[in-house]
Amino acid sequence: MLHYRFCFLIFTFLNVFCLESPAQNHTVSLLKVKNLTQEACDYLDETNYEKSLKKSGVALQYAFDLKNDTLISRNYNIIGINFHDLGEINKAVFFYKKALFYAERSNIVSLRMMITSNLGNLYFFEKKMYSDGIAYYKESLKFGRQQKYSKEVAITNLNIVWSYFKIGNYKEGLPYLQYINKHQNDLKGKSNDIALNFLNGIYWGSENQNDKANAYFLKAISYNKSKDEKPDLAYAHLEYSKFLSKIGKHKEAYNNLVIYNKITGELYSQEKLKKASIAGLNLELDEYKRQIEKIENEKTSQLQSLKKSRIIVILFILISLILLFLIVTLIKNIRLKKKHNLELLKAKEMAEEASVLKTQFISTISHELRTPLYGVVGITNMLLEEHKELSQSEHLSALKFSARYLLSLVNDILQINKIEENKVVLESLTFNISDEITVIKNSLSFLSQKNNNKINVEIDSAIPEYLIGDKLRLAQILMNLVSNALKFTKDGEVEIRVKQDRIEGKFYYLSFLIKDNGVGIAAVDQNKIFEKFVQVGRKEEDYQGTGLGLSIVKRLLGLFGSSITLESDLGAGTSFSFIIPFEHDPLKTKKIIENIEVDLTSSDIYKILIVEDNLINQLVTKKIIEKNNFVCKVVDDGFGALSILEKEEFDLILMDINMPLMNGFETTKRIRQLGIKTPVVALTAFDKDEITDEAVSSGMNDIIVKPFEPVKLFKILNYLINESKNAD
Repeated sequence: MLHYRFCFLIFTFLNVFCLESPAQNHTVSLLKVKNLTQEACDYLDETNYEKSLKKSGVALQYAFDLKNDTLISRNYNIIGINFHDLGEINKAVFFYKKALFYAERSNIVSLRMMITSNLGNLYFFEKKMYSDGIAYYKESLKFGRQQKYSKEVAITNLNIVWSYFKIGNYKEGLPYLQYINKHQNDLKGKSNDIALNFLNGIYWGSENQNDKANAYFLKAISYNKSKDEKPDLAYAHLEYSKFLSKIGKHKEAYNNLVIYNKITGELYSQEKLKKASIAGLNLELDEYKRQIEKIENEKTSQLQSLKKSRIIVILFILISLILLFLIVTLIKNIRLKKKHNLELLKAKEMAEEASVLKTQFISTISHELRTPLYGVVGITNMLLEEHKELSQSEHLSALKFSARYLLSLVNDILQINKIEENKVVLESLTFNISDEITVIKNSLSFLSQKNNNKINVEIDSAIPEYLIGDKLRLAQILMNLVSNALKFTKDGEVEIRVKQDRIEGKFYYLSFLIKDNGVGIAAVDQNKIFEKFVQVGRKEEDYQGTGLGLSIVKRLLGLFGSSITLESDLGAGTSFSFIIPFEHDPLKTKKIIENIEVDLTSSDIYKILIVEDNLINQLVTKKIIEKNNFVCKVVDDGFGALSILEKEEFDLILMDINMPLMNGFETTKRIRQLGIKTPVVALTAFDKDEITDEAVSSGMNDIIVKPFEPVKLFKILNYLINESKNAD
């Protein structure tokens, strides 16, 4: 999302503070710093972040030379605003707090008001830490009242109301809402008027005064959708949708939710394109300046050499004439195909932009989901290992299966583009079909009980005890189909039938049938349900879901070389059927089992350093390592790693990538610069393909993606440690 309300104070205060000057002697150096600070502000107004950062960085250096706390604070704040707008939230927090420190030393009340307001916006809108945001807003409000900034005070009150309402504390937010209603003229902006109206709507909705609430919401969404108003207008539609849903107007609620998604989609695309175009900025401004001067000097030298050389000048003229001739010829060809080429170019640009945005989205979501899943899978395994008496518990087995299934499902959803491009390779695992279906049945027992359904399982006795194939993706297929059947059936039965269809060599073709006697699917909808994000309503009942389940089923079956058949009638139930071949080879099955059941213990005691900022992931990784008779130490960030490596030696380092202050790549580079050759393994939630090049260039030895199987971890660990010791 754009930093919509973040901007409400930024530019107002920039105009105030960039024009003010401290009461000091007007020396040349001071005037120069003030001018540079003004230029940095102007470039920030124009969203020219590169020049703004460059100017503020130079001004900051001069301000330190002058020991001018006010100018230091202002330039730190400008840098913080740049990074805030670029989406570098941790960096923005760092520079805002630096700015606040020097603002307190300079005792400029209005400057402290601006910085605390910026921090309030960051914690509220970006970090979703509403209590911290409220605290900063109240601090800013205290300063604003001292200086009598009416508009800024009104807008800060507005943000405090929004924060309290966000956490459902309407009582605490009411006095601030009453203040804004009395001073509405101070807001001076349609975007703020939109926010005030829907906040009034939220409050009266909480008081069950629905007519009054509805009137405020209608007023909020009646504003035009200009660029500046879109973010608040989107929120107005979202809150209105929640209100309509609460009072039972589901169709209208859905319509408003569609509008919200449309507006936020536009804003998200604009923000992504902006960030993609301004990526790669840094604060090494002096070096940047020296590089530019060097290039300019080299260019001047080249021009002087050209002037001295008549032959080169003549050759340059000849080449220019040839190029001019080629350009004229090219222009003629372009004119002949101009219309067609322009259409192709636009289509190509749109496709490339869409591909970049999709890749960025998948990368972000993949990391954010895999990180907590690592904790879920790890803690589940720890429970089973530490409490052997629970190993036979159906509930814990179902929990472990569900966690593994969820992980596999998340990976497939996030990489659905890879499935479509046939980049997903099926695994060969040994399994018992009866055991797998029993676990699925137990995992879905809560759903069957909810709708008072029974699950009947029938498995052909002719099927061999052990088969070889991708059991996790088979489980995904069955879980999706059975859960759908249970969801759309009440007081009925769901049947799971598995029969041996035929045998071809070592492959047994199994026929699967998932049948229910639920509401059924209308004939007109049967061709739609396998499309992505499609949900078919049945008898106006509210069934939850993403609309991806059957789409994933269809694509997974395609990986198995199979297809799905649907038979359904309204009111009579639905049945899905498909055939999948699985290998039956006793010798191969024995070999797979032997490979799985490896001995992870070691007679040597190795010392491992874990660099990880997530506390849950620290616990899980530490337990896995220490369970196998290894000594383990944990640090929270890259600086902690560098500090402990100065004092102690380790056999191997497990390095997280996404850490505050200094990421895993930079930490590894600094470790290598110190001459430390200890093997470093990236332990990360990022997709391996995305970080391989950067990991290798930083000096890492291998990559393991979380969540992982302990077997894989210790194979890599033992190999790298032994290789390192042999090299010594």
